[in-house]
Amino acid sequence: MSAIHFIVFLPLLAAVVAGLANKSFGSTFPKVITTGSLFIACALSWPIFLHFLTGNFGPDTMVYDANAIPGGGWVAPVFTWMLSGSMQVDWALRVDSLTAVMLVVVTSVSALVHLYSWGYMSEEPDQPRFFAYLSLFTFAMLMLVTANNLVQMFFGWEGVGLASYLLIGFWFRKPSANAAAIKAFVVNRVGDLGFMLGIFGTFLVFGTIDIPTILAAAPNMHGSTIGFLGHRFDTMTVLCLLLFVGAMGKSAQLGLHTWLPDAMEGPTPVSALIHAATMVTAGVFMVCRMSPMFEQSAVALGVVTFVGAATCFFAATVGTTQTDIKRVIAYSTCSQLGYMFFAAGVGAYGAAMFHLFTHAFFKALLFLGAGSVIHAMHHEQDMRFYGGLRKHIPVTFWTMLFGTLAITGVGIPGIFGNTAFGFAGFHSKDAIIEASYAAGQTSAFWVGVFVALLTSFYSWRLVFLTFYGKPRWAGSEHIQHAVHDHHGHGHDDHHDSEAEASDHAPTADEILHGHHPEGTAGYHPHESPWVMLVPLVLLTLGAIFAGFVFHGAFIEPSAGESYWRGAIAFNEHLMHAMHEVPVWVKLSATFAMLSGLAIAYGAYIVSPSFPAKFAEAFRPLYLFSLNKWYFDELYNFLFVRPAFAIGRLFWKKGDEATIDRFGPNGAAKVVQLGSFGAARLQSGYVYAYAFIMLIGLTAALTWVIAR
Repeated sequence: MSAIHFIVFLPLLAAVVAGLANKSFGSTFPKVITTGSLFIACALSWPIFLHFLTGNFGPDTMVYDANAIPGGGWVAPVFTWMLSGSMQVDWALRVDSLTAVMLVVVTSVSALVHLYSWGYMSEEPDQPRFFAYLSLFTFAMLMLVTANNLVQMFFGWEGVGLASYLLIGFWFRKPSANAAAIKAFVVNRVGDLGFMLGIFGTFLVFGTIDIPTILAAAPNMHGSTIGFLGHRFDTMTVLCLLLFVGAMGKSAQLGLHTWLPDAMEGPTPVSALIHAATMVTAGVFMVCRMSPMFEQSAVALGVVTFVGAATCFFAATVGTTQTDIKRVIAYSTCSQLGYMFFAAGVGAYGAAMFHLFTHAFFKALLFLGAGSVIHAMHHEQDMRFYGGLRKHIPVTFWTMLFGTLAITGVGIPGIFGNTAFGFAGFHSKDAIIEASYAAGQTSAFWVGVFVALLTSFYSWRLVFLTFYGKPRWAGSEHIQHAVHDHHGHGHDDHHDSEAEASDHAPTADEILHGHHPEGTAGYHPHESPWVMLVPLVLLTLGAIFAGFVFHGAFIEPSAGESYWRGAIAFNEHLMHAMHEVPVWVKLSATFAMLSGLAIAYGAYIVSPSFPAKFAEAFRPLYLFSLNKWYFDELYNFLFVRPAFAIGRLFWKKGDEATIDRFGPNGAAKVVQLGSFGAARLQSGYVYAYAFIMLIGLTAALTWVIAR
């Protein structure tokens, strides 16, 4: 048994033990088992990644009982899973440079989320169940990223869907949490239908579900056609678009994105895990894994670029008007995923994976930092009731500040022969913007630049509303509850506090004209315990250094080619062109970042009354953004209400009025009427029974005599 087996299966074992043990041994035992297994998996993952970085890959240089694969890496067999005719599905764990990146991302963030949850969920009565779900989620994601065939990938794909349903609906006593979990599950099933059709079509065309075999044969299918929906289409275009539909659902791209903000109903650590390192990155990973297929279809790449850029723009516009701190970060995630997809669409798969890598650190940092703020403010999530918190929770403030510097892309571009240096997002996001220009995708380039401005604006807006200005705590019902009941800082009934916070979404008039009194109301915010602060500090290191330290392996022409070694379709020519773009292109993202910072500073520090005046002046545009482009209302009108109407029709007219009436209910009615008639004959009087016997005897004698 090799290290990769321990990395993948330790979280599963921990989930089973924690789930079965539940509260039998208290809450500490399940937490120790699950958290310890993840830190062990993390400790085993980093050496694999570092060995690929240094070129020491494969079983010859590492002690693994595995089979080497071309280009570097190995496949660790587990067992033969299925045999059906000519199709053989082996359960095997593929380890190459792409897998190594995901192993580090998934195990590192998950381990820190587990540790953080020790403090955040300390008053939750169902801690064993929560930690079991976290570990199960991690196992499913690890199965996905180590898959060597499409069926195994689909197993992990559905596994993270199941685990996300359990985690989003963790507070199952809350109707809103149940609704959000069901919504995530249903929307992802739409995407999964496309993914399944893509897998079926791929097996039909290639005769195998083995990923390396498929990717090796993909160039031979260039120009071929396949029958689909009664017409002939390019084979690779059909297959890639079907696979991409699955990626759209899992990674919350425009059209199948509506589940993502509602997933905030789950506990904050769940948000960090789902939106930073696991479920939402599965689609990006899948597209990069299958990149040799996508390279055979210019149409598919064009669709990926368009959808990614559109999602990037849409989510950024919505993030500028939200007041819930977690929803701002959630839409930020949606927008950053759009960056990753349009990077893949222009052929810069290395840049897409680089942004996935850096994003995991600074987005997990921002989510967990938001959780620390919510913890300090007695579960209040509305930024309108924050303000002036930087002196009260200084560690949380500084870590979130570094996370903001990372996501907004603060850094010094390399334009005068100097080496570019900056925070994590500066290296990865700027690489995407420059690659889109170098690839000739000018529309995507300008969208990327404008979204960089919006990203800077809503990120600094969050910082200024939360940590600067005068305290506005007095207007918060949560703070008033804390002060009046003298509970202050405890996590009393998580499912009745944080979950309820998301139930009271403010209306447009409340935001524009609502009075938010200044003052503290006598409340004293508190810094989080060390088990919550340690993960924040460690993630801060990733947000600061991950871009500068690792950019060479991901996007440098020669170093990138040496690192990836065929794991993705690495375009060395594009990477050369990306580094040779004009100076104004390299400065564009930095200028956009500074513009967004200046606008946010002017609107929320210099003139705090300006946002309300601006929103009133452009009310239709403001409402369009505040209501998330009315996607929920549109889907409710087009799909939800008709589905309920059809369901009621079949229920009332079909099931009750037809099937039940003439089926089981009808038969029961006949039996009931028959029993009523029989009961009338059973009077209980002896003379009645004697009279009936006499009638029977008389009838029998009459029949005999008549014969």
